[in-house]
Amino acid sequence: MTQSRIIVVGAGIGGLTAGALLAKRGYQVRVFDQAIVPGGCASTFKRRGFTFDVGATQVAGLEPGGIHQRIFSELGVELPKATYCDPACAVYLPGESEPISVWRDPERWKAERSRQFPGSERFWQLMAVLFRASWAFQGRDPVLPPRNFWDLSQLIKALRLDTLTTVPFTLMTVGDALRLFGLGQDNRLKKFLDLQLKLYSQVDADETALLYAATALGVSQSPQGLFHLEGSMQVLSDRLVEALEKYGGQLLMRHTVKEINLDSRGASSVVVYSQKTGEIWTETADNIVANVPVQNLTKMLVFQGMQESLGQKLYRQRVAKLPPASGAFVVYLGVKQSAIPAHCPPHLQFLYDWDGEIGENNSLFVSVSRPGDGRAPEGMATITASSFTDTEIWSNCEDYLALKERYASEAIARLGQYFHLTPETIVYREAATPSTFTRYTGRDRGIVGGVGQRIPTFGPFGFATRTPVPHLWLVGDSTHPGEGTAGVSYSALTAVRQIQSFKF
Repeated sequence: MTQSRIIVVGAGIGGLTAGALLAKRGYQVRVFDQAIVPGGCASTFKRRGFTFDVGATQVAGLEPGGIHQRIFSELGVELPKATYCDPACAVYLPGESEPISVWRDPERWKAERSRQFPGSERFWQLMAVLFRASWAFQGRDPVLPPRNFWDLSQLIKALRLDTLTTVPFTLMTVGDALRLFGLGQDNRLKKFLDLQLKLYSQVDADETALLYAATALGVSQSPQGLFHLEGSMQVLSDRLVEALEKYGGQLLMRHTVKEINLDSRGASSVVVYSQKTGEIWTETADNIVANVPVQNLTKMLVFQGMQESLGQKLYRQRVAKLPPASGAFVVYLGVKQSAIPAHCPPHLQFLYDWDGEIGENNSLFVSVSRPGDGRAPEGMATITASSFTDTEIWSNCEDYLALKERYASEAIARLGQYFHLTPETIVYREAATPSTFTRYTGRDRGIVGGVGQRIPTFGPFGFATRTPVPHLWLVGDSTHPGEGTAGVSYSALTAVRQIQSFKF
């Protein structure tokens, strides 16, 4: 069994998954991360008895045959306890008091959308057909996009006749499909789709690739579904760290990888800075797995005594030309249980029609704890509300703290339209900006969510786990965006299989 040395840069879910799987398969693995706790954007922090999920609040892939279930089974660690989110989300459009509930039961969801969006069923039927074909294809572990013959062979093995049904729609957006079915002027349906897709694809319906949207919108229905974890999102990281160490891997937190060195054979070493001791050293490896945004990756590469190849130059230029990615503004509230309306779903989405500063699309995505789920003391609850924001606003503002307070106050005022928020019911409040995410996760400009899933950057045209640098692999939401911890776990599994193939 091989004892090749692997360095993993970043202890997010993608990095931990890759590290644990590689350790299980016989590699010597060391994982470095600059933060205090593992998990990246799926980690947590504690304040005054409350536990807040930093970013990600939902999990897909825990069902039988789901990506987390498959990986945890191989690793021999227990899946975290979780309950299905049903509805997956309750969406409130401007001026409406009744939500659009995205139910897990397909028949119930069909009845809901028929009532909410009359005349749209042919569109939803197409989405269901594309989802089934795409989901079955993804379940056969294709390598997409392929970058060598081995990758291509895995892609071909995953193809079936039903996969061909997706081919005519490869270059279509959701907006194209709406117009195809005469729904281009249905503004209410468009608003709903814009809200949902922004969470997953980072762009609206007119820009989101149709095949990607079919998967993102279909995964919340049975037999799949979205899950609410007991305890917090941190339990995913804890299980993966347990597996990593079980098989001899090492996790070093508060260790920042400053550079990835390249020589004639490809990626060969990293420069590590210990925040604990101030020590700086170079560590060699046979392969390096980078669980970082692709925007970070290209800035970390250092060419030692060699010139950049044409492929590497084009890769860097492609990254530089990516449309600006969004950041997130997040409000974390610890509240009395009386602030939560009866029968409140765990996830809600609000679109507002009045002026204000927060959010690119004037919306908030909200996650609410459940009694006894480990996130709040008895009689209390947590509310986490996030909106997309332009990262440049925060890096160039004259008075950062004043701007942060204005955003927080406006978000709380908006939330007060649904929740019972008063000085008496709000026990604790905190906010995070793109600058906060930069500080604690190291993500370039605090961007979140990965690369926007437009036609030129989704699936077959997206960023591969196999980079143009030999022995350097990219995992995380740049290679498999929008499906949260499930997506980054798929990317990690792909990279692990590629490393084992010995095809560089």
